[in-house]
Amino acid sequence: MRLFDLSLRFKMPLWGGGLILATALALSASFAVQTWDHLHEEIQKNAQDLGRTVAHALFPVMLQDEVWQAFEIVSLPFATPLNAALAESLMVLDSANRVYVSSTPQEHPMLSPLASLGSELKTLASRLPSEPDAQALVLEAQEADHIYVAVPISNDGVRLGTLIVTYNKSLISQRYLHLLENALWTTLAVLALLLPITAYWGRRMMQPMQLITERISGIGRSEPQPLDASVYPYQDEVGQLFGAYEDMRSRLLEKTALEKQMLQTDRLAALGRLTAGMAHEINNPLGGMLNAISTLKKHGNPDPVTQKTISLLERGLTQIRETVAALLVEATVRSRPLDASDFDDVRVLVAHAAKKQATQLAWHVDLTAPLGLPSTLVRQVLMNLLLNAITAAGAGGQVTLQAQTLGRQLVLSVHNNGQSLQPEQLGRLFEPFSPFSENGHGLGLWICYQIVNQLHGTIQAESATGRTCFTVTFPLDLPT
Repeated sequence: MRLFDLSLRFKMPLWGGGLILATALALSASFAVQTWDHLHEEIQKNAQDLGRTVAHALFPVMLQDEVWQAFEIVSLPFATPLNAALAESLMVLDSANRVYVSSTPQEHPMLSPLASLGSELKTLASRLPSEPDAQALVLEAQEADHIYVAVPISNDGVRLGTLIVTYNKSLISQRYLHLLENALWTTLAVLALLLPITAYWGRRMMQPMQLITERISGIGRSEPQPLDASVYPYQDEVGQLFGAYEDMRSRLLEKTALEKQMLQTDRLAALGRLTAGMAHEINNPLGGMLNAISTLKKHGNPDPVTQKTISLLERGLTQIRETVAALLVEATVRSRPLDASDFDDVRVLVAHAAKKQATQLAWHVDLTAPLGLPSTLVRQVLMNLLLNAITAAGAGGQVTLQAQTLGRQLVLSVHNNGQSLQPEQLGRLFEPFSPFSENGHGLGLWICYQIVNQLHGTIQAESATGRTCFTVTFPLDLPT
């Protein structure tokens, strides 16, 4: 992977750290150059100040030819390190450039010509001015080991000699390196503070960007996830990007919901066309069978058991015809009022499925008088809910029906202790051909939903661990 292909989480700290290092190096180099220049300027100024002070004191002494007193004067600065911390020696020359006195007489014997004391001093001797009012001369050869500052000893236009202040470059270098060492430690301390801050800042800045990248990358594969506004609560460009993502997410969710609604509408339209066609084909044989049962009841002589069975068949076939009619929008369903016997019929019809599944049925019906509800449609809702509950409860499970009137409402509750429903299943229970319908086509609950809406009631489902309940509420005062 190339450097520029790295994540910004790494590039930001790297670029920031590199910029800090480059700045530190540039400042250190500039400091080194300026320190060297300032150190030389300081040495030259110190030498000139020291030279003028000593030269002023030497003038009357040399005028009276007091050699010992002159020696004490040039030796005095080295007794305290105040002015001669870097100076190596002081040497006084007479007017003929011979050594008059020196703070180091062993190296610079009296009356020795300056030119005879080495190549460096020989160069200095060739450049010394002889004018009384000449300025101080600084000699710093590149290859030389010393720096020399020559200050004339003169007064009122009379020049008696020259004072030579000698500095050792090695001592200057030591002081320079000491200053650089202090600067280096200071720079390292600053880097130790700034680099972690830069790394943290880079990662902190890139964290919201990484989060947005992950969210955008997931679009198309799953539902867009929301962003936590507390991750970046500011209103700069990154904060505006957060807002733009949330706006895009809300629009995508609206678009997805609209697409689902359109798909649902197409399915319902197709189902309506299918139902209309099937209703015609079903009603023809149903009418024949109901006529046959009616003829058998009038002209036959069945025993009581057969008579009860024939009545049950008649109500079942009537329920099929009216359930199909209820699915047609233009149909007007007419049915006898609901009473307790309809609940007994439903119990008989679902008992076989419960026995086959080894599911226990608990029946709590509290109805004493007929209700103003179409019995066929309510029976169909009960049948679908109970059969679904028996399937969900499984072997050894339990299904409980509770039916009671509360005020001017009929409340039906169907409980089962089977596996609970997931939130995504609860959200799509009443859709036809739902993908969550594992053992069927998903039309049973959809039919229940259509019937309940037609009767101006409500149906809802609740599911928790080990318990699922469908509750249906029908108003007893139906609109005319």
